[in-house]
Amino acid sequence: MNTALQSYFPLAVVIILAVILGLTLLGLANLLGPRRPNEAKSSPFEFGSKPSGLGRDRFDVKFYLLALLFVVFDVEAVFMYPWAVSLGDLGWPSFVVMAVFGATLVVGLVYVWKKGAIDWSRE
Repeated sequence: MNTALQSYFPLAVVIILAVILGLTLLGLANLLGPRRPNEAKSSPFEFGSKPSGLGRDRFDVKFYLLALLFVVFDVEAVFMYPWAVSLGDLGWPSFVVMAVFGATLVVGLVYVWKKGAIDWSRE
């Protein structure tokens, strides 16, 4: 076996065992699991309420806006974690840059909040 690939052999073994274990457990659950279908189990679940309308109905724009805001703040967290880990090495200039970045996002959040875009109680 090539010496460069020898270090990956344990990882390959773990991945293969994980796939085998997962498939085995799924198969056993399918074979041994109880089968008691009823109306409640067979009906689609939509946020705790009865499904209404077609599956192709349009969503409210607020849903997309809230999803976009979630992505923006999720990306903020992705940028802030490595910055926080290496803040000691980066020093004060890095702190100032991240403070400006965070302030920009806070100003955007306040703007969206004042516009009522994240207030679901209003229709």
